[in-house]
Amino acid sequence: MQKIKSLMARQGLKSPQESMADLSPVESFRIPSKEEMRELREQPIDPQAEQEIIDSIEEVYFSNDSFDMVQHELQKLPPELNLQELEEYRDKLKRQQAAVSKKVADLILEKQPAYVKELERVTALQTNLQLAAVICTNARRQLSVAKEGFTEASLGLLANQRRRQLLTGLLKSLRTIKTLQRTDVRLSEMLEEEDYPGAIQLCLECQKAASTFKHYSCISELNSKLQDTLEQIEEQLDVALSKTCKHFDVSHYTKVQLAYTLLGKTQTAMDQLHMHFTQAIHNTVFQVVLGYVELCAGNADTKFQKMQYKDLCTHITLDSYIPCLTDLCKALWEVMLSYHRTMQWHEEHDKEETAPPPAAVSDELVVDRSYVKKKLEHGLTRIWQDVQLKVKAYILGTDMSNFKYDDFIVVLDVISRLMQVGEEFCGSKSEVLQESIKRQSVNYFKNYHRARLEELRMFLENETWELCPVKSNFNIAQLHEFRFMGQCRSPSVSPSRQAVSSNSLVQEELSLFQQYLQEGNPFEMHIEHKEEETEDVLASNGYESDELEKSVYQDYDSDSDVPEELKQDYVDEQTGDAPLKSVSRETIRSKKKSDYNLNKTNAPILTNTTLNVIRLVGKYMQMMNILKPIAFDVIHCVSQLFDYYLYAVYTFFGRNDLYESSGLGLISSRLRTTLNRIQESLIDMEAVGESVGVHGPAEDRKEKVPSPHLSQLVVLTNSGTLYGLAQRVVATESLVFLAEQFESLQSHLDTMMPAAKKPFLQQFYSQTVSTASELRKPIYWIVAAKAIDYEQMLLMMAGVKWDIREIMSQHNVYVDVLLKEFEQFNKRLGDVSRHVRIPLPVSNVLWEHCIRLANRTLVEGYANVKKCSNEGRALMQLDFQQFLMKLEKLTDLRPIPDKEFVETYIKAYYLTENDMEQFIKNHREYSMKQLANLVNVCLGSHINKKARQKLLAAIDDIDRPKR
Repeated sequence: MQKIKSLMARQGLKSPQESMADLSPVESFRIPSKEEMRELREQPIDPQAEQEIIDSIEEVYFSNDSFDMVQHELQKLPPELNLQELEEYRDKLKRQQAAVSKKVADLILEKQPAYVKELERVTALQTNLQLAAVICTNARRQLSVAKEGFTEASLGLLANQRRRQLLTGLLKSLRTIKTLQRTDVRLSEMLEEEDYPGAIQLCLECQKAASTFKHYSCISELNSKLQDTLEQIEEQLDVALSKTCKHFDVSHYTKVQLAYTLLGKTQTAMDQLHMHFTQAIHNTVFQVVLGYVELCAGNADTKFQKMQYKDLCTHITLDSYIPCLTDLCKALWEVMLSYHRTMQWHEEHDKEETAPPPAAVSDELVVDRSYVKKKLEHGLTRIWQDVQLKVKAYILGTDMSNFKYDDFIVVLDVISRLMQVGEEFCGSKSEVLQESIKRQSVNYFKNYHRARLEELRMFLENETWELCPVKSNFNIAQLHEFRFMGQCRSPSVSPSRQAVSSNSLVQEELSLFQQYLQEGNPFEMHIEHKEEETEDVLASNGYESDELEKSVYQDYDSDSDVPEELKQDYVDEQTGDAPLKSVSRETIRSKKKSDYNLNKTNAPILTNTTLNVIRLVGKYMQMMNILKPIAFDVIHCVSQLFDYYLYAVYTFFGRNDLYESSGLGLISSRLRTTLNRIQESLIDMEAVGESVGVHGPAEDRKEKVPSPHLSQLVVLTNSGTLYGLAQRVVATESLVFLAEQFESLQSHLDTMMPAAKKPFLQQFYSQTVSTASELRKPIYWIVAAKAIDYEQMLLMMAGVKWDIREIMSQHNVYVDVLLKEFEQFNKRLGDVSRHVRIPLPVSNVLWEHCIRLANRTLVEGYANVKKCSNEGRALMQLDFQQFLMKLEKLTDLRPIPDKEFVETYIKAYYLTENDMEQFIKNHREYSMKQLANLVNVCLGSHINKKARQKLLAAIDDIDRPKR
């Protein structure tokens, strides 16, 4: 037993008793004390007897745990107790107890290993159960915490969240309702801010919201109110759309278009827009014209406001006509520019919208775009037509025939610029404008040209044919009137002013709409157009600067300290040109005597009248350039200016019947035809001393001008001035200069002329302009005929004896006299050239005429000889050779004119009969008298009487066709 206990103790186990003590009351049973156990062990062990004792135990002791053994045994006691029996019974019970205890002890000992093992399992189980109990306790505590801290709080949160959502929804609804109630205020604000898309968006959203919240009684009537508001917005939107017609603003128009798109009324907007543009044009022009009419009327009478626009235009005064026209065009430009920018906006907008794939574009949008594009393109011509009609009414409302030329040019310029606008705007040729301005122009131009011709006649009749001092580099392009040609090289005109010129022939790279897209106005420049510009064409020193002339001849020793540059030709400070009389001594010495330019540079020879004619031509061309439809009328009038000038120069200086019949062909058939044509078509021959309307209707005479008369201040009979040679040179050479200017303008005029009328221009140039230089012959012939005393020479030749018998070595005196006359003529030419430059062609013509006349006088003198010998003929040849030799020193003219005329006549004396007859037939330049004299003088020497009769008959035959 001790071994078992020690074994259990070693294994860390309790004794069975200790273990039993740990058992629960249910499991506890009475365990024999140590004494009893000792007794039991001391008793003999008989298993069978032991079994029988156990079997003898009452069954009731094995019944249940709650069995009360003491109570049971006490109940079994008999009423009368017997100590012996009790003790026996007691002993019996003790034996039973001992048997049971022994049995139990045996069983315990028997089951000890299993018990120990099971006990270990129980102990482990107990430990696990204790751990499980701790875990469960913790888990329960945590669950309790979770229950209190999580579940209830979360559910509370969820409940609160749900409540919050409901309240938020309610608040949103309340706010929406509040917003809906305050929509009118916000809409008004947005409309004031011109946020039309926002206003429409807001209105549509409000309508949608109103239908959503229609179950609220407070907004049940809001729908109808919103519809009224939407209609009101549309009206304001229409007003906003109309504002774009005058001052297009991209952001403003974008808002308006977006607003119409939101309304789904893009096409309606386009219809409205065109209606507004039409209205804008009407209102604009009416207000502009009304403003000027009322301003000029100077009273507060409102009768003008009730007038029709067409009638209103007739009340514009002449002073306010151009400012009003300019303002009218400016205002119409603003409208057209707005339309142009509107189209531009739509083009750009379409490009932006078509950026996504075409599939993304709805059919409705495509239809809208197509409609808008067609409408805008169609509107271009409609708007331009309206503009033309308004301007036409204005143009025709005033009679412009009495306008100043510059004012009328400004009008044409403005209308020309407006037509350019029209061409760029819609490719229109502006037929309405062209027709109206053509009507006014023809009317104006007839009156203007008539007045200018009368003015030209007055100029010519008062012209003293003095030089107009212009610079040596003078060119017509330097004149204001020719600036429009865009070829001006004058330094006095700034490049910017040239660029401003509206009629520049150089095509502008940018269109007007590109230039003035953002700011400015193409009609602003006409203010500058009227500003005075300075011309720099007159020579500052003039032609009569004696001081300068003297300086040419001064001894240079006195100015040895002057720099070399200043010793050279005088130079004009402004132009760098040498003055007209400033040339060096070397230049003077090198000059040929026949070129009478001793102290002149080659400055153009022209008069004030020439300059005025050139200016007139420039003005005419300006008008023609601006208004091409009347180009032919203008060029016809330009030709009349030249015709009249040419006719005047001829009648003043070249008409002289005495010298015209000289037979030298001074006036060509072409020139004579031209002069006759001018006289018939332009000169009013009835104006002086005849009743009106005898030879033609008054209407025809309106187109004609009386023939001009030479000013009394011009004296052409003074031999000291070579019979007005200076005036003749100025007149003739100014005409030649004028013709040269016309030649330079031919190509420009040709481009202006309609194709059907070009032959007229070509004929004018070939038959009239080109004949100007031909007038030199008849005009200078008169000087040449009077400058030398040919009659005296004839008388001296008549006194010479020609039938001499010996060869003479000395020439006759008449040759010296004639040469002296030529020397005197040369000197007088030099005197004239001090005042007027005599160009080489003029001096050549003068010398040619004088020499021709001298030679013909010689022939006439030789033809007056009654008797002449061979030696006499030799003397004639000697005289003529002496004349030629000395003459060649006086003039550079080569060959000497009519030299053969004299030589041939002298040599004809030696011809035989047959040769003489041939000579008579071939040389018709000699007169009948000269030929007859030749035959008569030869009679007796180598021609007999019969031959003489035959030759005289041949001469008569030659003369007969002339009769």
